[in-house]
Amino acid sequence: MVMRSAFGVIGLGRMAWAIVEPLLKRGVIPPEQLVTVVGSELSASRLNNELPDGITVYPASSAEARSVWQAPVQLLAIKPQQLDAVAAEVPAVNGQPLLISVLAGVRLERLQRLFPSHRCVRSVPNTPALVGAGLTALAWGDSVLPDQRQQVTELFSPVSEVMELPEEKLDAFLALTSSGPAFLALVAEAMADGAVAAGLPRPLAQHLSHRTLAGTAALLHQRNLHPGELKDMVSSPGGTTIAGIRCLEQAGLRSALIEAVVAAAERSRELA
Repeated sequence: MVMRSAFGVIGLGRMAWAIVEPLLKRGVIPPEQLVTVVGSELSASRLNNELPDGITVYPASSAEARSVWQAPVQLLAIKPQQLDAVAAEVPAVNGQPLLISVLAGVRLERLQRLFPSHRCVRSVPNTPALVGAGLTALAWGDSVLPDQRQQVTELFSPVSEVMELPEEKLDAFLALTSSGPAFLALVAEAMADGAVAAGLPRPLAQHLSHRTLAGTAALLHQRNLHPGELKDMVSSPGGTTIAGIRCLEQAGLRSALIEAVVAAAERSRELA
């Protein structure tokens, strides 16, 4: 799939660039077909100096910025609190462009109300997409055509595993996959702190903590193990691991993580 017509990006933060960069590298989007709008002239100037030749970045205040809304495919990657102001500035558009939103908690009903001339898709990618190891869920607006669904799936596939979900499942998906990396980062930091307390130097402790998490995730995934199976594999009777697990259970780690995911899902529903 090569996009011969323009691809518009409204807001070029880290997540948007994580999606767009692999598409540029693979030639799916030629640089000259990418039109981007960012909030300030300073950001536009910086990005025009940093990004590959051929990519156009306009500040939102410029007259040229309106051209992004004429692109047949548009990635909406602004902050959710900017949504109403951005939607109010959308000019009349030709046809029914495809609008792909990555805004957390913003429902399809609201997107369609704010962008009535667009076909809307709600996407929930997560930050591991920055290293090509992401997860993305997609929920479709009623008017999205089958070939457009395939097109959107191919946009996210280079950086993530892609799955289609009913929109009512996206809050739970977001809580686990989008908030989850922060929860696991806390676990990684705490484990490294423990290793430092036990005598390891900080850089080595951090490296070993990160590699332990990555290796454990790979083992669970590749062997299709239930987490309890892996826990039992390394918990010898009267050994070091079961002693540590006992401490974690006494501290309520399992319950705390369950409640963290539930709280994140509830907050996503509140934001909507």
